[in-house]
Amino acid sequence: MKKSRRPAVFLDRDGTINVEKSYLHRVEDFEFIPAAAAAIRRLNEAGFLVIVVTNQSGVARGYYGLDDVDALHRHLQGELGKVGAFIDAFYVCPHHPSEGVGAFGIDCSCRKGRPGMLLRAAEDHHIDLARSFMVGDKAAAVEAGLRAGCRSLLVLTGYGKSEAELASALGGRPVADLAAAVDYVLGQGIIKTD
Repeated sequence: MKKSRRPAVFLDRDGTINVEKSYLHRVEDFEFIPAAAAAIRRLNEAGFLVIVVTNQSGVARGYYGLDDVDALHRHLQGELGKVGAFIDAFYVCPHHPSEGVGAFGIDCSCRKGRPGMLLRAAEDHHIDLARSFMVGDKAAAVEAGLRAGCRSLLVLTGYGKSEAELASALGGRPVADLAAAVDYVLGQGIIKTD
């Protein structure tokens, strides 16, 4: 029996879920954007898959390692658990085409604005991209979502205010923050509830 495809909300991490801090990699520096954890819980409760897709060029630049990224994601998941929320999966692009060192210095298909992470997640988790959303604070996230076939929302937290004009030109819809993005997503009637 073929597994039915589910809608997802893809979330950028820094500036969308947590406060933007340049090259965040230390657990002690992690801080949720207000109402973000509760917004993720609402997506979980509505039946959306919640997938984090994050560019982490700090790995490519040698500022920190993938183990640090994994530790931060375990911490994020633990903090979400305290409010009954969770992330279904994390996808990380550790590359940079011009400033990466060693194996991480490549022009990859996973770095947003390319859709590689979303496409891989869609395959791994049987996601219906046409019924899914990308939410981020940069035009690159908006572009990646649109290229994957999703609807894209730009939050005005993090870098969002400075990226709003470019993101709108690409076709991204501006919203105040992740809580407002979730209001919009849930208002689209993608998942019918009884």
